[in-house]
Amino acid sequence: MSVHNFFAGPAILPQEVLKEASESAWRYQDHGLSILEMSHRSKPLTAIFEETEALIHELLNIPDDYKVLFLTGGASSQFYMVPMNLLNENETAGYVDTGTWSTKAIKEAKLFGNVKVIASSEDKNFNYIPKNYEVPTDLKYLHITSNNTIYGTQMQSFADCPVRMVIDMSSDIFSRPFDITSFDLVYAGAQKNLGPAGVTLVIVKKDILEKVERKIPSMLNYMTHVKKDSTFNTPPVYPIYVSLLTLRWIKKMGGVKVMQERNQAKADLLYGEIDRNPMFYGTTAVEDRSKMNVCFLLHDESKAEAFEAAAKDAKCVGIKGHRSVGGYRASTYNALPIESVQVLVDVMQNFEKQHG
Repeated sequence: MSVHNFFAGPAILPQEVLKEASESAWRYQDHGLSILEMSHRSKPLTAIFEETEALIHELLNIPDDYKVLFLTGGASSQFYMVPMNLLNENETAGYVDTGTWSTKAIKEAKLFGNVKVIASSEDKNFNYIPKNYEVPTDLKYLHITSNNTIYGTQMQSFADCPVRMVIDMSSDIFSRPFDITSFDLVYAGAQKNLGPAGVTLVIVKKDILEKVERKIPSMLNYMTHVKKDSTFNTPPVYPIYVSLLTLRWIKKMGGVKVMQERNQAKADLLYGEIDRNPMFYGTTAVEDRSKMNVCFLLHDESKAEAFEAAAKDAKCVGIKGHRSVGGYRASTYNALPIESVQVLVDVMQNFEKQHG
């Protein structure tokens, strides 16, 4: 690889996906046009949308009573679309606050109804996942965030819940199997494991819709997009197409279970070095460590410039931590090969020899 891409997002895509996507941006199959020029209502584009939806159903084992939607606005748009569509003003939704993105979701939800934060890890700067909290049975829904890119924590499993559940899976969807029937709405920005920025995936159980009393603008109403198969307006055609190519790659590689095995191996390699190497230390509770975003710090910050120079020389890019927390963050999404993780580990080991 020319560089080893550890950016948190937009993130690395499979090389074969990039190659085919670039060719289609010039000429799509034998149609004589770039895919960027083709009508979203043409037969070739309709076939792309249908195959993308079908592959998502297949890879995540989604029952027929759920609808897959391709929207825009990123996960941030879902912070308000979820309560707008699901929560009446006199009802209460529960939220688990595990960091920046769930905090923003809580802020937006308060515009539409009552919000109860039933658990939070803010007391320790979001370096762990809250556990063993009680979920009130009178909540309209419970909202959780499965993986936290900024703080490097991840829910390793999902407990049974007495109310409907909504989950933000922006940074770990398609990275591991999960039971979608545990959730009534799943949303994810594409730019981690699915495709490029520009399309937002929503998977919604159809029977939860059209239950609120408020009037909802057409573009913000999930049912608008359900009825029109995500083509009420011109959808983000190219990001959907690149997502399709990525889904084909995931299937060819063996599916989501194989992604989980690959990601576990990368996480074991990198966390193993962090724990072994006296120059570094991890920032999150061990049992809650993310397999997508590995966060760590130097014991001696005065050596940061030297470490960053060594990483740059090895062509490891995107390892700086989020500006709000500092340190380092190596994002190891599906498409990142374990060979790139090994390069970073080699950098850390050589750094120990030279500066330890």
